[in-house]
Amino acid sequence: MHELSIAQEILSSARAALQPYPGARLERVRVAVGELTAIEPELLRFAWEALLEGTPEAACDLDVEWRPAQQLCATCGVPKARPPRGWLPVCGDCGGPLRVDGGQELDLLQVSFVVPDGENGHERDD
Repeated sequence: MHELSIAQEILSSARAALQPYPGARLERVRVAVGELTAIEPELLRFAWEALLEGTPEAACDLDVEWRPAQQLCATCGVPKARPPRGWLPVCGDCGGPLRVDGGQELDLLQVSFVVPDGENGHERDD
């Protein structure tokens, strides 16, 4: 399950974002995951929870925004529907080649945290 190593990298990056705030504790981390990354969001959440279990950050939520890929026809200029779990090589309307856009994201979008003095609501968008 490569989701565990990805969760570790996300956690490392989120903690690095807190370095200017000594003693800060993670509350919520938001990431974007693309359809073509071969990352299963539920497995990523499971790995995240396993990593944080027994730590002061155990209650930190991992929010995963799913980013689908889509096929576009350069000739027609519009997105084309694709069959479930498949890709079409050519446009059904004009016969032109289809290209795949998006779906390759794996981005840390936001880190929310609490600082030691109890102040809530701090966020960093990276």
